Amino acid sequence: MLSLCGLGYWVQGFRCFPWLALNFHMAHNLNFNPSTLQLVQNSANFPMVAKPLYGILSDAFDIAGPHRIPYICIGGQFIFLILSWGQLALIPVTGQTLPSLMACALLSNFGASIEEVSKDALVTEHGQKHRIKGLQSYSFMALAVGGILGNFLGGYFSHKLQPRTMFLIFSALLSFQLAISSSECLGLPHRQTPTGKSVTDNIRKHLSGLMIAISEDTISKPLTWILTSIAMVPILSGSTFCYQIQSLNLDLSVIGMSKVIGQLMLLSLTLIYDNHWKQIPMRKLVGGIQFVYAFSLLLDLILVRQMNAGIHISNEVFTLCFSGLAETLAQFKILPFMVLLATLCPQGCEGSFTSFVASTVCLSSLVGGFWGVRLAALLGIKGGDYTSLPVGLLIQFVAALLPLGWIHQLPMSCPAEKEMKKCIDETQGFERVVGSVRI
Repeated sequence: MLSLCGLGYWVQGFRCFPWLALNFHMAHNLNFNPSTLQLVQNSANFPMVAKPLYGILSDAFDIAGPHRIPYICIGGQFIFLILSWGQLALIPVTGQTLPSLMACALLSNFGASIEEVSKDALVTEHGQKHRIKGLQSYSFMALAVGGILGNFLGGYFSHKLQPRTMFLIFSALLSFQLAISSSECLGLPHRQTPTGKSVTDNIRKHLSGLMIAISEDTISKPLTWILTSIAMVPILSGSTFCYQIQSLNLDLSVIGMSKVIGQLMLLSLTLIYDNHWKQIPMRKLVGGIQFVYAFSLLLDLILVRQMNAGIHISNEVFTLCFSGLAETLAQFKILPFMVLLATLCPQGCEGSFTSFVASTVCLSSLVGGFWGVRLAALLGIKGGDYTSLPVGLLIQFVAALLPLGWIHQLPMSCPAEKEMKKCIDETQGFERVVGSVRI
């Protein structure tokens, strides 16, 4: 089971391979404006917001017997493969218009979100069952390794292959994953469902358990902090990407390699966290990461103002070394929260709880993305005119510093074992009441 999840996380990280080709296709071949490009990138994440629904369904209802794994097959590979990247690869007209591109991107993330919910829940269940803390760090490692290879190959093949060919390669990889997942289902026992309970009763039980769990201060306060710290920073990645491609004329292989270096940094930071930084008080660790993240956003300002040329550093070298740092820190910042919240996750609600956390993080990213689109429009940032981009980057920097003002909402360390047991017991007690009384 863990090997199947590990492969799934690796493929999830490798998803940057077709997305790099799609972004280049939209910016270079279709000449989309920065705002349009970023609108596609952010709107495609809307299916991720519905993750709690997928999580509650996977908690309450098993498809064809085996626990959660059929959701990985149906969502992660079938929808992912047949209805999204497969269409872009095999039907040329699909990739030429904005509505068809949006439809394929939405379907892709719909399938991916179902798979991610199931993987996250399986990992959380395994960690709680075997009393293994911090399995999420290994998930981050698999994601980072997939991202390293995906960005490296995406950058290398971007000028050697057509985007459709890259979509076809990714579809072949998904076919391989589907075959492995299907074979894994065959030998698994069917989970016994409680007698006398309908699917509706199970859904009601898990939904009620989720509500009482997230109302606990030990969960709600850190979750609120991470969500606000993400949502209030306007994301200008689409504008920066178009500036690098259209104004600096950077080769996509350079941008791809910068993301490879970013994923290598993410892998290194995850390893360091797993071995050393877990002992650092959470408030101190997250505060330090947020502070460094805010200043890393100014690195794009150095590139836009061409300050790097004043110290004889070429645009290619500067992009290669520093362009991916802010994105890496934004990803890494989530890891301590995932470990903390997975530790506090009530037993029996792994799918609904982890999916709720993931969906709220995704929703906050969407807010930051659309805030970035609106900011770019207000500042007049568009293709061929990036004179106001430095102002937007400065606003990013200030917005990233603001969450440090309420860093006291975070615990100094993970809750004691006694407190965690109390939280879980209270939630399970509530579920027992809900299970016996119709609401």
